Amino acid sequence: MSGERTRTGHALVAIGANLPAGDGAPPLESCKAALAALQALPGLRVVAASRWWESAPIPPNPASPRYVNGVALLEGKAEPASLLAALQAIENAAGRIRPYPNAPRVLDLDIIDLDGLVRDAPDPILPHPRAHLRGFVLLPLAEVAPHWVHPRLKQPVAALIATLPPQDLRPKIGRA
Repeated sequence: MSGERTRTGHALVAIGANLPAGDGAPPLESCKAALAALQALPGLRVVAASRWWESAPIPPNPASPRYVNGVALLEGKAEPASLLAALQAIENAAGRIRPYPNAPRVLDLDIIDLDGLVRDAPDPILPHPRAHLRGFVLLPLAEVAPHWVHPRLKQPVAALIATLPPQDLRPKIGRA
């Protein structure tokens, strides 16, 4: 046996939706189903989930419904490409389509951080390139990983939250 210690990895996954599912289920139900699907990923387990938050779309779009957002903290080991493929499979199973950037969606799953990895290519870019600008990511993230430090910016989540511009965002009742 080598002198290396076995280390449990982590992943922070943002969950969001603002359109009803194909069966008419509201976005909150799609987010809860996605959380259950994350729990079933091989080699990973959900160890914490934030409250659900409600937010206005970014960029603002008066025609787009409000989002439901949350963040899950997973433990275990995953390769970036395989985790991205697994998240996209969950999105696709929920009926996600991608007609244009920032389009309203049935489900959106994003890897925010994977073991502190910093990479610009190939996909997924890590950490998520816009997570530090989004209150709907950072506020729920702070609930599950209050001591998280952005791997590229080297700033703690609390400092990132303090620099956010005002956003139309509020917690919903209940936890994920």
